[in-house]
Amino acid sequence: MRPALLTLFASICLVTPVLADGDHDHHAVPTLSHQTTTTVTFDANTVTLTFGPIDLPAGHDGDLAASMPKHNFQLPKDMYMVGYKTAVFTKEGKPLPKNYLHHILMLNNDKPSVSCQGEPLFFAGAGLEMTEARFPKGYGVKLAKGDHLMSIVAFYHKAPITKDVMATFTMYMAPEGAPVKELDVYQVGINIVCFSKFSQRGPDQTDEGIEITSGVKVHSAPLKFSMDGCVKFAYPHGHDELLMIGLDNTTKKQTLLRTVPDVTQDGSFREFLPHQVYNDSQGFPVTKADDYEMVMVHHHPLQRQEAHHGMGNYLLYMTPGACPTTSNTPLAK
Repeated sequence: MRPALLTLFASICLVTPVLADGDHDHHAVPTLSHQTTTTVTFDANTVTLTFGPIDLPAGHDGDLAASMPKHNFQLPKDMYMVGYKTAVFTKEGKPLPKNYLHHILMLNNDKPSVSCQGEPLFFAGAGLEMTEARFPKGYGVKLAKGDHLMSIVAFYHKAPITKDVMATFTMYMAPEGAPVKELDVYQVGINIVCFSKFSQRGPDQTDEGIEITSGVKVHSAPLKFSMDGCVKFAYPHGHDELLMIGLDNTTKKQTLLRTVPDVTQDGSFREFLPHQVYNDSQGFPVTKADDYEMVMVHHHPLQRQEAHHGMGNYLLYMTPGACPTTSNTPLAK
């Protein structure tokens, strides 16, 4: 079984203060200072970041991943991101298993996070799932000319010895002049996802996620939104042994999201199939007034004695304010 690898959504808050002031080095994973490069290429409707090549394994015993140097970049003009995809491969173009990649995170240091007050906006990223995201037509995340954008990338250092490992993160951009309605990005999770709240984590939570013990385990956490919005797209994140993550409106007694991954027979994560990724231009509402709950379900085989940690997270892409029709319930269709 693969160990719990990916701290995608916790990692954004884990590294955020490093961006601002260089503190919290005790949380940082080792940075690869040699043989690593990051390039950014612009095409008509794509922006692609290419990371590497690097040789794996890299890092030190006990560390989850070896992080490439953070890469700062800016766009040549105002653009709207309408989706993204991730890939990991060798320099010769041979695809590699998804678990070679620990995480790719994309930050906008000029726009504050709505969900994590005082932290920069985490607007896109991928972990083990490497799910392709394509928002409903006509919607996108604005990235302005001059915004200080940053990529943060880490490879799993316990991967087999592999030369010249590379990864790409491609952002799909709306054609110039196309009408686009702007999306806000809101981060939610069972595990605590904001750095400022890490001190509130229980003894069963680490940077890897929540400890998963033998058998079927259900974790839930209450949630309050700090804005009213209409969710159009929900990007899920999970680890091995995940059975389901979901989002409920407990005030209205509605299940809004119920996301089930495709896994191998032993529970190793494969992917979130397209029909399990919420994508709807009508959207569903979330409000500051209602109470919500997130839930995740895991099954840890009884014969496995090694420690395992899980996560259940969403990046919610939403328009501010109410939905055009607020009576819709996603699972009622």
